[in-house]
Amino acid sequence: MATTTVRNPDNEAHFMHVKPVRLRVKVRRGGQVLAESTNALRIMETGREPYDPVIYIPRADIADALQPVSGKSTHCPLKGDASYFTLDGDEIAWTYDRPLAGAEPIRDHVAFYADKVSIEEIGADT
Repeated sequence: MATTTVRNPDNEAHFMHVKPVRLRVKVRRGGQVLAESTNALRIMETGREPYDPVIYIPRADIADALQPVSGKSTHCPLKGDASYFTLDGDEIAWTYDRPLAGAEPIRDHVAFYADKVSIEEIGADT
């Protein structure tokens, strides 16, 4: 996948770049590995201001330890409708399980709150 740009049709200042992560990504909380992938995506989004980049990992590469949050959903006018996951009762991740048409590249991907996990990008020789 090449880098793609997704724009909010109602706000030209709101857009995101979706770019493949070329390294292996590992997500941990404490000693527990929650995800490991060589197919992650880096999302660089700009709205009112640039947001910190977020790594999205294919759902197939996520550990079974995450539990869906029942009844919580939010909407982003650029990405679509999101649902959330917990680990041991702590909300820790989200997914755009109902993305808008332009945001299809992030369908079936999960992002983690960077302040609740450790996210490592690991070189091929590591």
